[in-house]
Amino acid sequence: MESSYLSSAIKQFEYYKSLGDKTINKLSFEELKKEFATDSNSIAIIVKHLVGNMQSRWLNFLTEDGEKKWRKRDEEFIDDFNSKDELLAAWQQGWECLFKAIKPLTKNNLEQIIYIRNQGHSVTEAINRQMMHYAYHIGQIVFIGKLIKGKNWQSLSIAKGQSKTYNKSKFKEDKSRKHFTDDI
Repeated sequence: MESSYLSSAIKQFEYYKSLGDKTINKLSFEELKKEFATDSNSIAIIVKHLVGNMQSRWLNFLTEDGEKKWRKRDEEFIDDFNSKDELLAAWQQGWECLFKAIKPLTKNNLEQIIYIRNQGHSVTEAINRQMMHYAYHIGQIVFIGKLIKGKNWQSLSIAKGQSKTYNKSKFKEDKSRKHFTDDI
C-alpha cells in the first residue's frame, strides 16, 4: 500500500497540474486576471497563492515547518504578474518544488512527523492535506476558465451528455489495474 500510495499521490498531483495547465493555456493574460466580483480571486491570484503555498510547504519539507517565516501569504492575493509568461514561470516553479520534494520519498518517510504551523502531521497526512488544498483551488481555476470561455469551453473531462459513450468505450476494454490518469 505504501509504495502504491506514493505513486498514486504523484499521479494525482500531476493530474491536477494538467487541469491547471490546460485551463491556463486556453486563456489570454487578460482573461487570467479577470475577477468576477470585488474581492474575488482571478486565476492569476489563485496561481500566485498556490505557488506561495507550494514553495512554503515543500521546500525542506522533511526538516522545516511548512509555514516558512519568509512567506507573505497576504501578498499572494495581490495580482502583480506582468505577463502570462511570468505567471507560467511561477506556476512551473511551484510544481517543481512540490515534485522535487515528493518524488524521492519512500514508504519509510510516510509516518515521519512534519509540521505545518507547529501542527504535527505524518508525511501521508501532509501530502493529503496539500493535495486536497490544490484540488480545491484548481477546481476554482477550471470553473473560472469555464465561466470566461462560456460556450467556447472544451471540457477537460467527460463532456456533458457523453457519459454513456465514454462508459461504453471503457467497458469494452479488458479489466486491468491502472491509475485512472494513465490514459489521459
